Amino acid sequence: MIGTKLNQNNITINNLTEISKKIRKNIIKMTHTAGSGHPGGALSSVEILTTLYFKIMNHKPIDPKWTERDKFILSKAHACPVLYATLAEAGYFPESELKTFRQINSRIQGHSHIKTPGVEMSGGSLGQGLSFGVGTAIASKLDNLKSNTYVLLGDGECDEGQIWEAAMSASHHKLNNLIAIVDRNKIQNDRFTDEVMSLEPFEDKWKSFGWNTSKINGHSFAELIDSFNLAKNQSENPTVLIADTVKGKGVSFMENNPAFHGKSPDDKELLLALKEIDDA
Repeated sequence: MIGTKLNQNNITINNLTEISKKIRKNIIKMTHTAGSGHPGGALSSVEILTTLYFKIMNHKPIDPKWTERDKFILSKAHACPVLYATLAEAGYFPESELKTFRQINSRIQGHSHIKTPGVEMSGGSLGQGLSFGVGTAIASKLDNLKSNTYVLLGDGECDEGQIWEAAMSASHHKLNNLIAIVDRNKIQNDRFTDEVMSLEPFEDKWKSFGWNTSKINGHSFAELIDSFNLAKNQSENPTVLIADTVKGKGVSFMENNPAFHGKSPDDKELLLALKEIDDA
């Protein structure tokens, strides 16, 4: 495990790049072995999770329920391969367990579940993660904890009314310890988001709900680090980072391809994908 050998204070962008390549390869391997899964949306959020778990978040893999931990909520729970690969790399459970993805009795199923060490919320139905994050952020304030809550949203699930109810609630309660990240890869399920329902003007909508907003390159470690550090130091109100990403990032034939929302790579595609990630 690369990540467990590194001190967050000393980690470099080169370190993060190497970790992200390992996570990408494990996403490809997991979904190939299972013959199912959602590689596209997992690949688009690799840099986001790598930055959080290896540079930003205060957490203890040896003590997943540590009271003062920062919490990460995967609202787009079908993209769980990226979370499992990240948690394994950070040391929450053995990397060998990734081979059991989607198998009966495995702790790592097709949607994230709290039985997995390091997973905070059972997911599946979209649109619920931000509400859960509002609850954990309020709980942290009531308990006088300095911990932050991070929620990763899919752009497609922002069609859901519950997202905006939670957004209104978060600003009402001035939850400056709540940071949402939208994986803005512009694809939902089998088509592009604009074909389903236009989200624009997306940033203005969040601003109108009382959130601090920032549009960033979701594959740039430098921008992610700076944006997360700024978000952690807000005196009031929650923050949303609208992260411009590419679905299937890192594998040419998966990039911007709606087919790989829920299609696992076959034997030939596995080899091609792993080679591209290695050569990047």
